[in-house]
Amino acid sequence: MRLLCGLRSCHCCDNFSMKIRLVLLALCLGCCGGMLADSPETVIKVVVTNQFDKPVPNAEVMLDFLGSRQITKIGRKKRIHWEVRTNQEGKAHFPPVPEGSVRLQVNAKTYQTFGEKIDISGEEKLVEITLERPQKQYSAHPPLKPAEKPPKK
Repeated sequence: MRLLCGLRSCHCCDNFSMKIRLVLLALCLGCCGGMLADSPETVIKVVVTNQFDKPVPNAEVMLDFLGSRQITKIGRKKRIHWEVRTNQEGKAHFPPVPEGSVRLQVNAKTYQTFGEKIDISGEEKLVEITLERPQKQYSAHPPLKPAEKPPKK
């Protein structure tokens, strides 16, 4: 094997090939670094009230991250899901999530479930939710007759 300096094993040639490898690695990392950069994040705050504008404490608030506006996606999608409860003032806070679309769902006793897809951007997003009382349920079927008593022996 003939190397640049004409010797079979030369330290200067080994150093030269190592330098080339390091330069190529730095170029690859520099090119890919922009694609792997984190997308901007948004802090989501939720305020839950009832139809009388009173806070709803202890309501379950669920957030699912659906996707971002980022064009290049590398690797597997990271699933983001949080479940928190509102405090006595009806407020809930989530850790920062990437900008994009989220599904927000709110469940509370004696109220209808709320669900909505929301686009988020910016540093902070305040979502105000008003829960309604459940509506009366109607049936297309006539009411059931009471069960007959079994015959006595």
